[in-house]
Amino acid sequence: MQTVDLLIEPRWLIPVEPAGATLRDHAVAVDRGLILDVLPAGEARLRYAPRQRLELADHVLLPGLVNLHTHAAMTLLRGYADDMTLMDWLKTRVWPAEIRHASPQFVYDGTLLACAEMLRGGVTCFNDMYFYPEQAAAAALAAGMRSVPGIIVIEFPTGYASDAEDYLAKGLAARDALRDEPLVSFCLAPHAPYTVSDRSFERIGTLSEQLDLPIHVHLHETAHEIEQSLAEHGVRPIARFARLGLLGPNLIAVHAVHVDDGEIAQLAQTGCFVAHCPTSNMKLASGVAPVAAMAARGVRVGLGTDGAASNNRLDLFQEMRHAALLAKVASGDATVLDVHQVLRMATLHGAMALGLERRIGSILPGKEADLCAVDLSGIETQPCYDPASQLIYAAGRESVSHVWVRGALRVEAGKVLQISNNSLTGAINLWRNKIES
Repeated sequence: MQTVDLLIEPRWLIPVEPAGATLRDHAVAVDRGLILDVLPAGEARLRYAPRQRLELADHVLLPGLVNLHTHAAMTLLRGYADDMTLMDWLKTRVWPAEIRHASPQFVYDGTLLACAEMLRGGVTCFNDMYFYPEQAAAAALAAGMRSVPGIIVIEFPTGYASDAEDYLAKGLAARDALRDEPLVSFCLAPHAPYTVSDRSFERIGTLSEQLDLPIHVHLHETAHEIEQSLAEHGVRPIARFARLGLLGPNLIAVHAVHVDDGEIAQLAQTGCFVAHCPTSNMKLASGVAPVAAMAARGVRVGLGTDGAASNNRLDLFQEMRHAALLAKVASGDATVLDVHQVLRMATLHGAMALGLERRIGSILPGKEADLCAVDLSGIETQPCYDPASQLIYAAGRESVSHVWVRGALRVEAGKVLQISNNSLTGAINLWRNKIES
C-alpha cells in the first residue's frame, strides 16, 4: 500500500471536471499538497495507507471557491456607507475615508478579517484590488490562504502612490518580492475606465503581454460610466478597450452589467472573462448583468463578492444563489444557469480567469488540494435528493465544515485555525473607533 498524507471520504464528491458529475462514495487521496488520486472509497482503502483518514458521512466535497473580485481590506468599512448610489458612495464616503485611513496596517488588518470570513465560507483563493498589495498578500499568507493581489492603477495621488507610474512601480516591486511564494500570484488592476487614462491602459496592456498577467478592471458597471465614456472618448468603454488592444483572454471585466448583444459577442470572440458580482450590483442599484446571454455566447463568467463595503458579505454561497436566481428572472427562463454551471463559475472559471486552472478549480489528480467540505446533515438541507442543488439553493456558508489550501487544513469543524479571533477583534475595534471619530 502507498502511504499518503490524507484520505478524504465524503458521501458525495463534485469534482467540477468533468462537468455535471456528482460522485457517490468516492475518496480523494492527498499527498504533499497535491491531489494524488480520485477513486471509489473501497478501492482507496485497499490502495492507500493514509497518515490521516477523514470520513465525512453527510458531506459533499468540492473544489475551494474562488472569489474573482473583491477589495478585501474594505471589510473595515463594512456598513460604513449603505443605501447610496455608487458615485455618491465613492465620492462622499469611501474615498474620503480611504484618504484619512488607508495605510499598510489598515490593509493588513482589513485583509486578515476578510480572509477569516472567506475561509469560513469555503473560499480558498481571492482576486484583490486595493492599495498596498504586499500587505494584502502578507495577511493572506498569515491566514494560509491563496491570493492574487492586484497592482492597482489610478491617475490621482493617494497616500500609497503619486501617479500611475508610481502605482505600477510599487506594485511590480511587490510582485518581484513575492515571486517565490506558492500561494501568491499577481494581476494588473487598473481601477476603472473613468479613473485611468489611455496612456496608462496602453502601458498596462504591454505589461500584461510581457509578464502574462491578467488585467482586472471594473467595466460597464453603471449607466453613468458609459455616459461619461461617450462624452470623454466618443465611444463606450468596451469599444475604447478594443481600440487600445485590451480585449483578450487576460482581461477580467468586473461587473459587465450594461453590455449589449454586440458587446457580449466581442467579449466572447476575444476570450475575455467576466467577474459577476450580483449582490453588490443589486445593493448599489447598478443593474442586473445579462449573465444567461453571456453564458449562451460562451463568455466565461466567474463570481465575485466585491468589497464588504458594498455587499456587505464576502459570501460566495450567497453569490451563487443570487447569480442563479437573477439569471432566471432576468431572462424569463427557469432553465438557465443550472446548478453545475453556477458551481463551475464559483470554482474553475475563476481559476481560469486568474491563469490558475492547472493548479486549482477542480478536483483532478495533479492539481493542488484546495478543497471545501459542506455538511448537508442539517435540517435546513434535508431531505437531500441532489447535493449540487442543495449547495446552490439551500446550504449556506455556515454549512462549511472543513477547508484545505494546498493540502493544509485551514478550517476544521467550522473554525478557522490560523487566525486568533481575540486579537483580530481587538484590531478591528481599534479601526472602528478611528474611523468613527
